[in-house]
Amino acid sequence: MKTVSEHRSFGGVQGVYSHTSEATGTEMTFGLFLPELAEDGPVPLLWYLSGLTCTHENAMVKAGAQAWAASEGIALIFPDTSPRGEGVADDEAYDLGQGAGFYVDATEDPWAEHYQMWDYVAEELPALIEGTFPVDPLRQGITGHSMGGHGALTLAMGLPGRFRSVSAFAPICNPSQSEWGRKQLTAYLGADEAAWAKHDATLMMKSRGFDGPMLIDTGTSDQFGDLLKTEALAEAIAVRRQSATLRLQKGYDHSYFFVSTFMEDHIGFHAEALYG
Repeated sequence: MKTVSEHRSFGGVQGVYSHTSEATGTEMTFGLFLPELAEDGPVPLLWYLSGLTCTHENAMVKAGAQAWAASEGIALIFPDTSPRGEGVADDEAYDLGQGAGFYVDATEDPWAEHYQMWDYVAEELPALIEGTFPVDPLRQGITGHSMGGHGALTLAMGLPGRFRSVSAFAPICNPSQSEWGRKQLTAYLGADEAAWAKHDATLMMKSRGFDGPMLIDTGTSDQFGDLLKTEALAEAIAVRRQSATLRLQKGYDHSYFFVSTFMEDHIGFHAEALYG
């Protein structure tokens, strides 16, 4: 693992690191914020998964998360959204290929060689982080924005016992029924829709739910509202009687102005679960 940069931030350290990934077969970069409390021993870890077109850097710079994480004594990790580099398959569209890994393990060509993002985020990167930095593997939460919200919800439900809490900002809730989903799931996983089910938060909510608290925020003025399918997930939550808070925030759109506005709420929500 290589240290790309480290900067003092709110008493802690915001670092950027790179490593060679066996899962993706590429060099991967991630951001990690360690609060000052980590100097005394392992601290809880909150995963933040970013959305379409993003890298590890977007939320790290724009979300304003470090101040709140420092005050709560929580580490933050910001993975990249896809493999990158020469020889890595890509597409001209912004919502497929590099920057649009959708947190799945691709089975179809030309994506399968490198696009193993579920394995990377669920297995390889956690092992690297837990073996290198003072974080507590038994106290983890996960959140994300848009495509990353989709990833946060599906990873939380797909890895029972891994995360104590899950939240999401404007997540893609029902990708198997959305243009933000059907195209990508077909490309990465093939035409058999049965293979898509474990990557659809609404279907996963119907089949298994999440054994812990859940918080979801979506803006009423989100310009991609029709693609998110928030209502489908809300209905599945109600039918299952899942413990969840789903808030429609009046006038907010899909931007990081929205994310940063409610970041304090989300980190406080996770802190209660991780320190409770």
